[in-house]
Amino acid sequence: MKRKLILCTLVSAIGGLLFGFDTAVINGAIPFFSEYFGLTDVMKGWAVSSALLGAIIGALGAGKPGDRFGRKNTLIFSAAMFLISAFGTGLADSITIFVLYRLLGGIAVGAASVLSPMYISEISPPAHRGKLAITFQLAIVIGILTAFFSNYLLLNTGVNNWRYMFIAEAVPALFFFVLLFFVSKSPRWLVKAGKTEEARAVIESMNAGTNVSETLREIKESIDNSLTEKWTIVFGRPYLKILLIGVAVGMFNQLTGINIVMYYATDIFRSAGFSTDSSIGQTVIIGGVNLVFTLVAMTVIDRLGRKKMLLFGSASMPVFLLLFALTFIFGYSESIAVVLLLVGFTACFAFSQGSVIWVILPEIFPTNIRARAMAISTFTLWFMNGLTTFLFPVIVGFFSDGKGIGSVFLFYAAMTFLSFFFFRKYLFETMGKSLEKLEKEI
Repeated sequence: MKRKLILCTLVSAIGGLLFGFDTAVINGAIPFFSEYFGLTDVMKGWAVSSALLGAIIGALGAGKPGDRFGRKNTLIFSAAMFLISAFGTGLADSITIFVLYRLLGGIAVGAASVLSPMYISEISPPAHRGKLAITFQLAIVIGILTAFFSNYLLLNTGVNNWRYMFIAEAVPALFFFVLLFFVSKSPRWLVKAGKTEEARAVIESMNAGTNVSETLREIKESIDNSLTEKWTIVFGRPYLKILLIGVAVGMFNQLTGINIVMYYATDIFRSAGFSTDSSIGQTVIIGGVNLVFTLVAMTVIDRLGRKKMLLFGSASMPVFLLLFALTFIFGYSESIAVVLLLVGFTACFAFSQGSVIWVILPEIFPTNIRARAMAISTFTLWFMNGLTTFLFPVIVGFFSDGKGIGSVFLFYAAMTFLSFFFFRKYLFETMGKSLEKLEKEI
């Protein structure tokens, strides 16, 4: 692989790092800003999920500017929003201002979650696309771990420690903003924009051993600009079935309960009897396990295939989720078992759903509808994320003995088990094929 390809992939993946940091930093900060602003359970749910509402808006709105102005230029705009949000959230003097800046950061997260994996998929050669596309998820995991670890380091910085936790995001946001000016534009977007010679130069600079003329011919044949102007085309034949599969993939990803762990692990561990400091320390362990098993997935995704990895996760995650739920339902939560079960669940998620989703979504959609179909699928993901995140503290608040946590995770165990049958019947393998060849087969 050429260095230019690796550079562009890594810079684009910083969008994933900010995605992970922005969504996970709330975990360790919750006890402190909740006390500072005097939040009820409902307001706590709103403070956490406001960023996810922004992500819904950002994901749904990223498709059109991504098509019109390009993946790179739209990502530059999202990087600026990340930077503004980091300072605005950290310096907020009221819960209203706090929520507004969390909302802005969420819009940036939603846009990055659509455009970064799409860009990486569009610049990658088929033989390495899985490994390169998974760098986005790897970056998300690193961002989550960085947020957990920085939260832990900033615990003892005083009564305003939560402010520094949020402002810390400004560092990677600034790097992302600056470095994006040095990456190439997507060759598939350039062809769609009529800039064939520029696309040729990009392909030559990134993909060693590629038949550039053949690649350009396939890209041109796959693009119909009369279709790319019509939003409604994604809801008609032959695209609707593929869109519905993408929507279901995004929905089932959130119905594993992974983001309840990533956002509320500190509160969950505190409910199990651990101290605040100890709970935040244990989130670092979960973040580390998430990173390790994402790296493992990265080494095998282009050999095992996307579908097999998803089926493995859908079969193994429900076991850990069920046992975790039962520890709370039957009153055995005050033990190290809750930590070990969450670690096992996180490992299985990282190896399967976590690693595969940002690889397979941009692969299954044809070039004509990729930006919009990605936007709709990712909108579904963020909608489910926001809904479950908002409802979690509200549902748990109805119970006083931990059975609320158990009931929620029992639901996630059932939904994750159900996803196994969906993936087995409807999902197709995308490993090792060019995007244009996949389009013809689909």
